Amino acid sequence: MNREDFLNEATYSRASADEYLWWQTKTLGISRRRLIQLMAGTVGSSAIALWPQAATSASTKVEGIVKNAPPEFFFQKGSNLEMKWEQMYNRGYIVPNELFFVRNNSPTPQINASRWRLTVKGTGVTNPQTFTYDDLLKLPSSSVIKALECAGNGRSFFKLSYGKEADGTQWQLGGIGVAEWTGVPLRELLERAGIKKTAKDVMPISLDKKKLARPMPVEKALSDAILVYGMNGEFLPPDHGYPARVLVPGWAGIASVKWVGAIEVSETPLWTEWNTTEYVLIGADYKPPSGSPAKGEMVTSQKVKSAFELPFNATLKSGKQLLRGRSWSGQGKIAKVELSFDAGKTWQLARIQPELNLPQAWAMWDYEWEAPPGDYQLMARATDDRGVQQPLKTQWNDKGYLYWGIVQHRVTVTEPLNQKL
Repeated sequence: MNREDFLNEATYSRASADEYLWWQTKTLGISRRRLIQLMAGTVGSSAIALWPQAATSASTKVEGIVKNAPPEFFFQKGSNLEMKWEQMYNRGYIVPNELFFVRNNSPTPQINASRWRLTVKGTGVTNPQTFTYDDLLKLPSSSVIKALECAGNGRSFFKLSYGKEADGTQWQLGGIGVAEWTGVPLRELLERAGIKKTAKDVMPISLDKKKLARPMPVEKALSDAILVYGMNGEFLPPDHGYPARVLVPGWAGIASVKWVGAIEVSETPLWTEWNTTEYVLIGADYKPPSGSPAKGEMVTSQKVKSAFELPFNATLKSGKQLLRGRSWSGQGKIAKVELSFDAGKTWQLARIQPELNLPQAWAMWDYEWEAPPGDYQLMARATDDRGVQQPLKTQWNDKGYLYWGIVQHRVTVTEPLNQKL
């Protein structure tokens, strides 16, 4: 097998399972320049105060989350915040930090960057390293515009397809955002720690109460993963991982561990609850790799999806309506978006804005609809540049991950009120 195949987590998990079985047997016998300019020369404690403090309005606070959560911006899902898609209508390509969804496994920690340390350690390195926040900011950096999406985004639609809820938070489609992320390529840190040719897994470990630890194959870590400290030209906000988080482009959000305090590099496959019992595909259509401690196939790259920039159950006036939306793929760019107004009997091409269509981010599109009065189930279907098209229905899995079926978006079109002269 070619080592490049391990950029696909599912392929790697199967290979890891084989080695795990062998091992157990043996054991038991700111935007690009602005952010850099902002920090240059003031990287110490004075720089830490530059990230914006959240307002303290009690009416918009959610326990365990730092930033405001006004109901016009978010659906509150327990300790998580889902972006309302209608807020993106008439906005630009990037989701502002204040609108970005929040998925927490434990309350947002308050971390003092002047005391923060990042350790890179494990059997897969020859020269373990410890970095301060100042050290991190002085290293070569890069900025990328990429999507970050919760693995459970769209989970609520399993119930519409199968008549029963999958386990977990019942997200609609707002567990995604696109941002400009600035940080240090993970390769840079691993090479400074003397990564071995025999290294197999790289595992970021969080500093929150949950101590989330989710391994990835070394091939992915060296390819395009970044240790991020900036988001949309600002210091990384607390709810999004301050002082540093990992970004793993194209992969489910669980891989992009927040509040990172350590990175373990191992010569043997690593297993935690986050790749054995959680964030794995469990169900009749899925089987775990033989000999693996995982209960199902690992959640891998994000799928092809689409969303209208409209509230669900929206009411529109009849006549010309400019519909807008976004489509995305974890493995490339969007090639085509089609819309249906008659339950999928016919499809119309939406207009994609080519300059607003980035790989592993999303494509912005629109369509001028001459809307007659009535009730409609709007449908958007995207195809990416690999030829992968959204299906009508997603295979069931017990935990409701990676829903990518075509969503029926209900709207009611009414006659405009008569106006008296």
